[in-house]
Amino acid sequence: MSDELKDKIYAFVEKAKGKKKLKEKDIIKGIVKETELDKAEVKKNLREMIDVGKLMYAYGGGASSVEIPSDEYLKEKGML
Repeated sequence: MSDELKDKIYAFVEKAKGKKKLKEKDIIKGIVKETELDKAEVKKNLREMIDVGKLMYAYGGGASSVEIPSDEYLKEKGML
């Protein structure tokens, strides 16, 4: 289920790209609603995706959000 869940998380974030800044809790709530999985499981997979650079935290206007990283960011972090 882990890879399937990560694909769902990525698609959820991608759908909001350019439209809405998603907070971590927005993603967790949305995926739990779609899949009826446990919050902790969704959060664990989301964090794993952030750790490997598939997603990233972004900060702006005093709030953090989760986004799909740009190629520039990945090169800067040595992940590309």
